Amino acid sequence: MGKTTLIRHGRIITATDDYVADLLLQDGVVRAIGLQLEVGPDVTVVDASGLYVLPGGVDTHVHLENMIGPTVTCDTFASGTKAAAFGGTTTVVDFALQTAEDSVLGAIARAQALAEPQVNIDYSVHCIVTRVDTQVLADVRHAMRHEGVTSFKMFMAYPGVMMADDAAIFRMLRQVGGEGGMVALHAENGTVIELLIQEALAAGHASPRYHALTRPAILEGEATHRGIRLAELAEAQIYFVHVSSHQALKHIVTARDEGIPVFAETCPHYLLFDDSVYDNDDFETAKYVMTPPLRKPADQEHLWRALRYDDLQVIATDHCPFCMKEGHLGYRLQKQRGRHDFSLIPNGAPGIETRLTSLYDIGVTQGRLSLNRFVQLTSTTPAKLFGLFPKKGTIAVGSDADVVLFDPDATQTIHAHDLHSHCDYTLLEGRTLRGRVNKVWLRGELIVDGEQWLGREGMGRFVPRGTVQAF
Repeated sequence: MGKTTLIRHGRIITATDDYVADLLLQDGVVRAIGLQLEVGPDVTVVDASGLYVLPGGVDTHVHLENMIGPTVTCDTFASGTKAAAFGGTTTVVDFALQTAEDSVLGAIARAQALAEPQVNIDYSVHCIVTRVDTQVLADVRHAMRHEGVTSFKMFMAYPGVMMADDAAIFRMLRQVGGEGGMVALHAENGTVIELLIQEALAAGHASPRYHALTRPAILEGEATHRGIRLAELAEAQIYFVHVSSHQALKHIVTARDEGIPVFAETCPHYLLFDDSVYDNDDFETAKYVMTPPLRKPADQEHLWRALRYDDLQVIATDHCPFCMKEGHLGYRLQKQRGRHDFSLIPNGAPGIETRLTSLYDIGVTQGRLSLNRFVQLTSTTPAKLFGLFPKKGTIAVGSDADVVLFDPDATQTIHAHDLHSHCDYTLLEGRTLRGRVNKVWLRGELIVDGEQWLGREGMGRFVPRGTVQAF
């Protein structure tokens, strides 16, 4: 099997450790960690002096080739996973959507068939469940026991498209929680939001800023509280995706204090930007139309506090890219679809390639996160919550040799044309960040070397996942 590589003199950082040592990668796994390891002449030796040696990033919230209404996200499994790799992420968890036409198992098989020939890194899927009946619950059990899919996403928003009612969510929580898996919940009060959207449009308010004004934080808070109470009744663990506001956070904090197993993620854009970007009627603001929308600076302070004290456990990207220019790379019905009606703008923003560097810059270098916490949030805890640990998410003997060399002193200025996503913009355009991914190995194979791409489509593998390992 594959090459053997010795990474010498790097500063190895995991969620708990921080030391300088040598790392031997062999047969796809970490074979040994030690001081001054002796190797034969056929071993590739890499000097990592002055660099951080990190476990490959685990991004448990990405949307590649996802059909959202009539629109498809503009990154393929190939382009999105290549972008992820350049950003130091070696495992992603995408979504398989249960439709009226097929079952949970059909959705999973369809997502895998699409991904397999294309993926440049390892992957899994959460299944999005939109309707629940006895057969769906049986399929969920089968998926968890035999397909290695142990997490299921449900929506409290988007009535008529994705939204599930409370009883359906409760039935899923009881089923999935009882089997040791995770229900991930998009928490916003969808029917009230729909009313506010229709009222805004009727009043002639069509510009992108009204996306934010019709999705107030109090409706994220209300739905989060409701989801927690359903999980409490079901005696199940629950995970909230893309938490953006103090309104939602305060319920999560209270529930965790009560001993309810509630987990949650936030995303880099909620830490990097605030709702001041919506203070205009320009269509350019459509770049910032994501759900939930950006919140106030005070919300950001609450998010940082929650990240520090473990009330938020994960930073995922929710990479959901749509182009600003219609027809870019042939993509249609992108952001321009909502030029005259904000409710038609596809919700989402790119970020898969800039997660580690942007968080290092705004988190670690500014003293908001320790290096251990940085690794915990971007790799270890997502792996634990979604049944990937210790195969993924850490540097340990026997773990997959997914390794990132990271230069803490390098700086880079971000431009969309330098990134590897198909998306024609980045929210970080022109911003200079400290920290840079230097090299990336996937299961011991070097796939990123500076700006050079050494990976290949289809080399990624589906990773069967186990149960929640966080408590």
